[in-house]
Amino acid sequence: MSDKSQNAMPASAKWALWLPLGLFALFVVLVLVGLLRPADREVASGMVGKPLPAFALPPAVADRPGLANTDFTGKPRLLNVFASWCIPCAVEAPQLAQLKAAGVEIEGIAIRDKTEDVTAFLARNGNPFARLGKDDVSAVQLALGSSGVPETFVVDGKGVIRYQHIGDIRPEQVPMLLEKLKEAAE
Repeated sequence: MSDKSQNAMPASAKWALWLPLGLFALFVVLVLVGLLRPADREVASGMVGKPLPAFALPPAVADRPGLANTDFTGKPRLLNVFASWCIPCAVEAPQLAQLKAAGVEIEGIAIRDKTEDVTAFLARNGNPFARLGKDDVSAVQLALGSSGVPETFVVDGKGVIRYQHIGDIRPEQVPMLLEKLKEAAE
């Protein structure tokens, strides 16, 4: 036999040598695509376009009444889900004050919070809420499809969720929320 025939590899053996390298290259390409185009990490509520779930929450602070789904009648308003321990919730406080000054009625739900902590938070950051319910176990938050705090919902005068804003409200987003409230009134 010649040296050539002894060193010749079958075609299947050649594929076996290149297969790990090909799989590694495919993995690298997938990782790069994931890094360059990350998936949307926000979880939007499936409740947009649907009525608020039934709920009745006790007051979160002494000077405001609690909150129920039946309170959302008449005119559009905002429903803000927040917590005293949430730093972005404090960051959005000036924007909530600006919306209140523009005539927007804002209802609130305090998530997993103590009354004294909510009271201190509102003393530091202002209290834009007409009503403020206490959701100790996040039952209403989960029923709304809320994925965290803060989140703000535009609710029309019939109690239907028209828009969900995930995260803190930034100054440049105030006009957009005013527009969403206007649309909810139509």
